[in-house]
Amino acid sequence: MRNHTASGGTALAGMIILLAASLCACHHIDDKRTPPAPVWIPFNTEPDWTEYGTPGALDYQTFIKGVITPGGLPQTALMQTGFGGVLLVADISGQPVAYDLACPVENLSNVRIDIDTDSNEAFCEKCGSRYSVFTNYGTALSGPARDRGYGLTKYYVGPGPNGEYRVISR
Repeated sequence: MRNHTASGGTALAGMIILLAASLCACHHIDDKRTPPAPVWIPFNTEPDWTEYGTPGALDYQTFIKGVITPGGLPQTALMQTGFGGVLLVADISGQPVAYDLACPVENLSNVRIDIDTDSNEAFCEKCGSRYSVFTNYGTALSGPARDRGYGLTKYYVGPGPNGEYRVISR
């Protein structure tokens, strides 16, 4: 006589694994939708970082080559600012995080997100999507970006050889 409980338990375990895998797959964030573009923004000294970077929690700066850099940061021929520009923020713990400014829904270099200082969220004026940039690392909170599973493209922020910061593409 065959033990139906054991085979039923195995089938149930298999169904639970498939269900868990399908639920996890639904929460994938597409943060690579923005076309790849080089990023190179060096802060050569710690005072440069303090003046032009994001030294404190909830600070932010935008960098768009040829258009916008924070007050007086020199733009060099080597500076690159991604597809739509770079949004540099200090998250709620003060750690620097960088994103491409291009809205992933519109996917155009001149349709950029901005910061809503009242809610501390980024938003796209054209499509209405809102993003968490100071927490949750660029995930969409609402709008078409959330509906489609799009997140902001992230860039690497790390120390340079002399203790300064650099924002670069990976």
